[in-house]
Amino acid sequence: MSERQNVLALLFILSELLHVCSGDVGTAGQYPPPYLPTACYGNDMSKFPSSSLFASAGDGIWDNGAACGRQYFVKCLSAQIPGICKADQIIKVKVVDKASRNGEILVLSTIAFGAIANPSAVWVNIEFAEA
Repeated sequence: MSERQNVLALLFILSELLHVCSGDVGTAGQYPPPYLPTACYGNDMSKFPSSSLFASAGDGIWDNGAACGRQYFVKCLSAQIPGICKADQIIKVKVVDKASRNGEILVLSTIAFGAIANPSAVWVNIEFAEA
């Protein structure tokens, strides 16, 4: 690649990251397996991402089930205990269920939560944007 192509590629990557930084804020919790049944796909595990990066949608984004299959970029912003968030980690999750807890915008799978924060936390403040 030429230097110009490298610069353009870097600018593209930065623009994608900046897109995430202009998202909404809320809280995210985590839930452990088993993950079935789900409000979106029932017992069909083939609809779950193989990466195990998925979430349940809270009332704020559930939209009467229209959230099923939506994907969101998620970044941990803060937690009750400093140092819980993993700096500069942004993940993409797929909505596969409706959250049964009130107050959390997303409830992440254990794998997804652990990718952005220390799994010892109960919940974290997040920034999220539709992918």
